[in-house]
Formats: sequence, C-alpha cells, structure tokens
Amino acid sequence: MEWTSRTDRSIARGRAALVAGVLGLLLAVGGCGATGDASDSGAKAADGKNASEGRADGQAGAGAADEGGAASSDGKQADGKRADGKPSGAKAAATHVIRTAALSVEVRSVPKAVAAARAAAEGAGGLVATERTERLDDTHETSHLVVRVPQDRFQEVLRELAGSGKLLSRTSNAKDVTDQVVDVDSRIATQRASVARVRELMDRAERISDVVALEGELSSRQSDLESLLAQRSSLKDRTSLATITLDLTPPDAPEEDGREEETGFLDALGGGWDAFVTMLRWIAVAFGAAFPFLVTGALALLARRVLRARRAAREVPAVGRAEAEGTPAP
Repeated sequence: MEWTSRTDRSIARGRAALVAGVLGLLLAVGGCGATGDASDSGAKAADGKNASEGRADGQAGAGAADEGGAASSDGKQADGKRADGKPSGAKAAATHVIRTAALSVEVRSVPKAVAAARAAAEGAGGLVATERTERLDDTHETSHLVVRVPQDRFQEVLRELAGSGKLLSRTSNAKDVTDQVVDVDSRIATQRASVARVRELMDRAERISDVVALEGELSSRQSDLESLLAQRSSLKDRTSLATITLDLTPPDAPEEDGREEETGFLDALGGGWDAFVTMLRWIAVAFGAAFPFLVTGALALLARRVLRARRAAREVPAVGRAEAEGTPAP
C-alpha cells in the first residue's frame, strides 16, 4: 500500500511538471508572437503614417497647384488671403488702382515753380500733360499744370510739389479698379473667340446671303472688340500713371517782410491823375456822341438867321417906296 501511494505521488508530480512545462512553453510562444505582432503593428502604423503624410503632402501640393492655377486664371484668389491671414502675392500683384491728387500752392515765383514741377515729373519718369499760364498784371501770373507720374513715385512727387511753397489745399483719391480690369480682360477674350467663330463660318459659307449676313455680324463684333480694347488701354494708362493737378498762384502783392503795402502821397496822386484822365476821356466820348446833333442844330440856327435877314432886306425898300408915294405900305 505504501508503494502504491508513492507511485501515485510520483505520477502526480510528473503530471504537474509536464503541465508546468507546457504552460511555460505556451507563454514563451505567446510572448514572441505578441512581440512580433507589436513590431508588425508598429511598422504598419509607421508605414500608414508615412503614407497618410505623403497623401496629405500630395493633396496639399495639388491644392496649391489648383490655387495657383485659379489665381493665374482669375488674376487674383477668391479671398485674397493666405492661410495665415496675410494678403497673397497674386492679389498684391494683380491690384489695379487709379490715384489722383489736387494741390494748390502759393509761390513767390510762378515761372520757377513751374520749371521745378516739370523737372520733378520728368525726373520721376513722368511728364507734364497740361500747362496753362495766365497773367494777372505786369508782375503776377498763375499756372495750372496736370502732371502724370508712375504709381511707385506718386507719393514722392506729391510731397515735392506740396513743399515747393505755401500749401493752400490738398486732396488725394485712390480708386481700386481691379474687378473692372479683370472683367474687361474676360470680355475681350470672349469677344475675340466670337470674332474667330464668325470668321470660320464665313470661310465655310457658300451662299452670298450668308456671307453678307456674316460680314455684318463680324463688323459689329469687331467694333465691340475695339471698344473693349480702347477701354482696357484707358484703364492701363490711368493705373500705370498717377495724375496730379497743380495750381500755382502768387501772393497778393506782399512786401518783402510779408506786410501789405500802405498807400502814400504818390499813390494818391497817381490815383487822382488816373481819375482825371478817365473823366476827360468820358467827356470826349460824350462830346463825340453829341457832335452830330450840335452841328445839325448850328446849321438850322444859321439858316434861320439868313432867312430872317433876307426877309428884313425885302421889307425895307417896300416901306421907302410907300412913304415916297404918300400911300401906306401894305
């Protein structure tokens, strides 16, 4: 009995050792599989991340290309801003602005100021488009100038002209016509395509009536195209060159120290002499206007006196004869 119990205990220990060994083997195999799975999962995750980043970069590049294409086709982006909120380069490059300004400046010497304004405009790469000078008296004159300068030199020339004398008034205006320029360019492209289609139809037309009708349509569309081209040329001229209107006026007869000149004896004497000469001139004008009437009246008075003298001469002999004959004169 004792031997049997020992045998049973040995068998139980062997089974326990076998079970422990099997469990240890299973745990070891499971640990290696988990490690491999983790490595594979990490590699797959890394590959997936790289792939997703590649796709994101590709989509970003495609989006940038699409945005670049849209900006090049429209001339500007839809919102004109980048992702960081700053204005895009395409928007800044495609902006078209018409700048105008008007200055009124008081200067001591108008001719010198005109020469300085012309030199400033030509030095900036512009020109004096209009110049009109009016003389007030023997020593004073005014000038009106219209100056055209490039947009990038507009503020510089404006400051130089405003500082040429005493600034009396200044106005400035800037008008954004980018949308108008883009619209005109689009209409020109459409009109050119329309003209090309009409010409193709004319080349394929066989009947005279069709050719005549197409010629009339072509002439109308050509006229519209030329009008659009002229409009674009005008916009280009006004957006490439800014316009400055400058009025130059002299001071109101100041002295060297800036005070008004006081009236003296010689000035009063000169004014009195001018008034006397003016009075004599008006008297001469009045006498000249009345001279024909005076001559006519004098001739009438002279004729009347001559007739009365002749009548008196005839009456005297008649009275003498009557007295001699003793009969009363009739």
